[in-house]
Amino acid sequence: MTSAFTIAVHSLVFLASLPDRMASSEEIANQVFTHPARVRKIMSCLRKEGYVKTKEGIGGGYIFECEPDAVTLGNIYRSISCKALKLHWCSNEAYEACQLSTHIQDVMDHIFNDAENHFIAYLDHITIESILHKIKVKQVF
Repeated sequence: MTSAFTIAVHSLVFLASLPDRMASSEEIANQVFTHPARVRKIMSCLRKEGYVKTKEGIGGGYIFECEPDAVTLGNIYRSISCKALKLHWCSNEAYEACQLSTHIQDVMDHIFNDAENHFIAYLDHITIESILHKIKVKQVF
């Protein structure tokens, strides 16, 4: 998994907590502890998927475009970091006499694809709204 997913989730939760105003890439970057250019790159992916709306210029920035209970972490994962669980295996494919070497990549690809599908199914049950709610509950204590 890449940190882009975590930054995307954190950014959307932050924007969802500001339903009536935009936030600049600098403001979001300060919240998620990364560089504004990285935020802009990630937000570009989220904009293409319709999760955020942008406005350029003074007073511009990003605003959450969806209902927080309609966006799942599975949606975000698919738009930001799909296939992040797949590892690149380094086996000697030239040595065809070895049954293990010639088939390990296919077997491991299948295992990681299955794992990723289970992971995405789990993420599909978690919404931006549920994360926002958990954060607000923790602030009470």
